Amino acid sequence: MLLTMPSSQDYLNQIKKEIKEISVEELKKKLDKKENLLVIDVREKEETEGGVIPGATKIPRGFLELKIENLEPNKNRPIVINCAGGNRSALSAKALQDLGYQNVSSLKGGYAAWQHAGFPIEQKKGLSSDKMARYARHTSMPEVGEEGQLKLLSAKVLLIGAGGLGSPAGLYLAAAGVGTIGIIDNDVVDKSNLQRQILHDESWEGLPKVESARHRMKGINSDIKVIPHQTRLDRTNALEILKDYDIVVNGCDNFSTRYLLNDACYFLKKPLVDGSIFRFEGQVTVFDPARGGPCYRCLYPLPPPPEMAPSCQEAGVFGVLPGIIGSLQAVEVIKIILGQGEPLIGKLILYDALKQKFREMKIRRDKTCPLCGDNPTIKELIDYEWFCSTAHSQ
Repeated sequence: MLLTMPSSQDYLNQIKKEIKEISVEELKKKLDKKENLLVIDVREKEETEGGVIPGATKIPRGFLELKIENLEPNKNRPIVINCAGGNRSALSAKALQDLGYQNVSSLKGGYAAWQHAGFPIEQKKGLSSDKMARYARHTSMPEVGEEGQLKLLSAKVLLIGAGGLGSPAGLYLAAAGVGTIGIIDNDVVDKSNLQRQILHDESWEGLPKVESARHRMKGINSDIKVIPHQTRLDRTNALEILKDYDIVVNGCDNFSTRYLLNDACYFLKKPLVDGSIFRFEGQVTVFDPARGGPCYRCLYPLPPPPEMAPSCQEAGVFGVLPGIIGSLQAVEVIKIILGQGEPLIGKLILYDALKQKFREMKIRRDKTCPLCGDNPTIKELIDYEWFCSTAHSQ
């Protein structure tokens, strides 16, 4: 007796008997009702350039099983998979069923049927082939992907200072593809900076730090836009400069600027990624009262006396320490942009280089804080030089 192997069409027909299918009309109703539904488009990148079903997440068929559990760990959430005509989506639905997903459907007729019905489509901006190659190590991670990289390219981050902390933060944010990076600094490159400020080199000695920083960051990534602000930040210009950015990264080493930044970010509802260094020790946190966290004043209601807080110039700083703290600041910025992980809101990381030890402290919002407390008394930017100079003399 001659046995015949089933054809690919027979196999596909059998698969479709084992899965659920949904019509484009049913899917449209569910989307209109804003049901908690995950739509996954398993077509290849070049197929999705013409458009996708609104809200769909793009995962090419070959990566679906690898990425699905990071994308959606809840195996009971309703999932609808679409492809061009309904065949790849059927195979994908069966694959997810085999992985334990309980409520998976394949879209009948796929994207072609959705278009034929005249339903709306969404044209998502995609990365060029050159950018896909540059950011391949990012886009291959399900926590980033192409959409995450596009978020990075659309983000605007302001670095306060092109010094020890601004250097590693700026380099890594530029390399990661943060699309617009502003950098504010009114100083020039000095030979004493080069022990730790890796944005600069000897050829820039005596020239503005912001221009040296722009040259270095653009050399790493010509895709990005670097905006130099060669000025001193004060209460007359802070709000105007900060308003155009999504996230602020503090790398300054004086208290008047710290309080100014804290207050300006609070009024503008901007996250402030704060870092500081002293000799062999550093710390990093995120101040974001708009998301329920404390502000800098909750942690330090008043600046310490000058003799208790010498500058890096006076006390010295271990050359590689800024690289660690500035890199941690860059990590926090990227997490906030991507919406991944747990930003250090309400947490303070302390690092001791001599002991090679990290510690974490909780910071709570102070209900009596004059800025973000229940009955605030600070309603506008104040004279911060005067505040810091008189805080302990009154």
